[in-house]
Amino acid sequence: MKVTLIPVTPFQQNSSLLVCEKTGRAAIVDPGGDLDIIKGEVERQKASVEKVLLTHGHIDHCAGAKTLAEHYGVPIEGPHIDERFWIDQLPQQSLRFGFPAAEAFEPTRWLKDKDTVTFGDETLEVYHCPGHTPGHVIFFSRAHRLALVGDVLFAGSIGRTDFPRGNHGDLIRSIREKLWPLGDDVTFVPGHGPTSTFGDERRTNPYVADGVGA
Repeated sequence: MKVTLIPVTPFQQNSSLLVCEKTGRAAIVDPGGDLDIIKGEVERQKASVEKVLLTHGHIDHCAGAKTLAEHYGVPIEGPHIDERFWIDQLPQQSLRFGFPAAEAFEPTRWLKDKDTVTFGDETLEVYHCPGHTPGHVIFFSRAHRLALVGDVLFAGSIGRTDFPRGNHGDLIRSIREKLWPLGDDVTFVPGHGPTSTFGDERRTNPYVADGVGA
């Protein structure tokens, strides 16, 4: 699986283009905006987009999902249904954060813990990881030891929980009970900033390293 990070929006959110190298079929994760850049990368790689995947409903992650899915004629899968709270507020989010007008939408498929999503010959496991938002999910490729974690975890930091319906305790539990068991060797793509590994974060992250808060 080829993974290309495409930073989009003024928030430099890591949208990801995932391409199954056997089939050329692709998934686009968290298309928050700058759709011409995303479509240009799809064209450059001659990929065939099969679906749009969403980790959560904040505008920098999903504002472009409906438009992009309609452009390619593909479904939107994710996030968890508890994220309807944020997706329904996309018009208000666009005003608050100065984004182009964004419409609320209904994903083709809401995801739940332990679901799987597929594109080409690739399979991603889904884990519900509330805390940053109530319906946040992450995607994990067991075959490639790669996780796309949205705004749950960052290199050296964790997601904010001061937005409505954020919960710090839930976030810490999500990281320690859902992410860490996947393995220290797993590389993760965060919603913003550089990639890291779960092992590195367990050793050095000041918020969730082993022993912190014990």
